[in-house]
Amino acid sequence: MIEVPSLDGWFPSDVPGPVALAEHVRATGNGRWWADRAAAPRAVAVACADHVLLEGDPRYVDPDALAPLANGYVLARTRFLPVLGAAFEHVVPWERMIWVQSRPVPRRRPPRDVVVRRLAPRDGPAVAAAGDDVRWNTRSWGGAQGLAASGHAWGAFRSGRLVSLACTYFLGDRYEDLAVVTLRGHRREGLALACLSGLCGDVAARGRTPGWTCSRGNRPSRRLAWTAGFRLFGEYVHYAVGRPAGAGRPGGTTRALGAR
Repeated sequence: MIEVPSLDGWFPSDVPGPVALAEHVRATGNGRWWADRAAAPRAVAVACADHVLLEGDPRYVDPDALAPLANGYVLARTRFLPVLGAAFEHVVPWERMIWVQSRPVPRRRPPRDVVVRRLAPRDGPAVAAAGDDVRWNTRSWGGAQGLAASGHAWGAFRSGRLVSLACTYFLGDRYEDLAVVTLRGHRREGLALACLSGLCGDVAARGRTPGWTCSRGNRPSRRLAWTAGFRLFGEYVHYAVGRPAGAGRPGGTTRALGAR
């Protein structure tokens, strides 16, 4: 597969969930597109922040050409499993849930020593200083500064330090897929809900609907989604893939489809 400019018509724009990734890449420029050929492609992939959408006819996908998608999470139809199994050392199915907000986030006043507000470009250093717990939220925006300047994130600050964050992770045309994190030592104070309240208000003002995805087994995330007025829309499976098959093994070509 070769890298190509943004493509239209391959993924739906009227459903919530991870397919918003394609719209996010088109809107923000954060991410990359691939296809089996530049003109009239028969198979395409779009990637952002370690997440990949793969669509089309797997007969036109060379497993070796999927190496740039290694160590990520691939959403693809089951017909792509043989190709993924040939391309990567392991392919692990991961059950996920899609939630859509059906009622406003309950308003909760944060503690007196906490300020909750929309992030601004000047907040880039504070986002970066929050460390690994927050870093994964920034990847779909190209990093801490990109997220802070996006206008799509709210944060809770204590003594000038960012301690909770809610942001749009993938910006879709109709739905915005959200992500939330609160640093250890600052949880169970309603900070995530306070950030979500501001963010969801912004999403509604933009004429879109807030969405949420999480692992089926992530009970804290599910509880937060329910408390914030989200209700289950559906479920899906994506695949955690490892290194390219045979990577680091001279002469090794073992290609197995893993499961759990």
